[in-house]
Amino acid sequence: MEASFLVDNKEKKGISFDPRTKLVLLITITTLMLSTSNEGIMNIIKPVLSLIPFVLILSERRFKTAGKYLILYIICFVLERVALTWEGGLLSFLLLAICSIMTRFAPGIMTGAFLISSTSVSEFISAMERMHVTEKIVIPMSVIFRFFPTILEEYQAIQDAMRMRRIRFGGKNLSLMLEYRLVPLMVSMVKIGDELSAAALTRGLGAPIKRTNICRIGFHMQDMILILLCILCFTAFLLQRKIGF
Repeated sequence: MEASFLVDNKEKKGISFDPRTKLVLLITITTLMLSTSNEGIMNIIKPVLSLIPFVLILSERRFKTAGKYLILYIICFVLERVALTWEGGLLSFLLLAICSIMTRFAPGIMTGAFLISSTSVSEFISAMERMHVTEKIVIPMSVIFRFFPTILEEYQAIQDAMRMRRIRFGGKNLSLMLEYRLVPLMVSMVKIGDELSAAALTRGLGAPIKRTNICRIGFHMQDMILILLCILCFTAFLLQRKIGF
């Protein structure tokens, strides 16, 4: 038996990070983007953190997705700054609210999407086992890792079928569009969830003995750099709250 058969031959694109590094990055971005204001040093750190998902997605050669995210974030970022200079009014309030929500949530959403798309279930389970996380958390999370990509594939298949039947947004069959898209999707979500749960148990995730894993994970130079960046961002946030700068 060839040695190459025993390793994960899945071709990966972009920068390779340990799953634990991606989790640290996700926690850092979501925490700092949602719990801080645009004052002091955070006025610089938050745009820097927002660019990290763009670089990571761009490294996977998903140029269209990265471009859409960058354009959307820049537009919302500029409009948010413009709305802050306006005097009170309903239009200013609505614009500020919408843009603030987008600039705070979009980086975390894109980082989570990168985490799911670039991490296999085996890598995630191996990382959780090294962190000694209980199986009550590992098994549901491993199912979620395959749930969303599978739902996306199912939705694309439904969309292609509706396009063949000329049922589109803005057409005359709006009610049929909602019925023929949402109903099959909800049925597929229930079915896919049951199938993925059964597949996880079949692979021995709930077995009383320790499960082996051939995935090679570990910290490398790029992981150290990214973790150090996260630590520096948290340190700057704490210093700002304590001494204000």
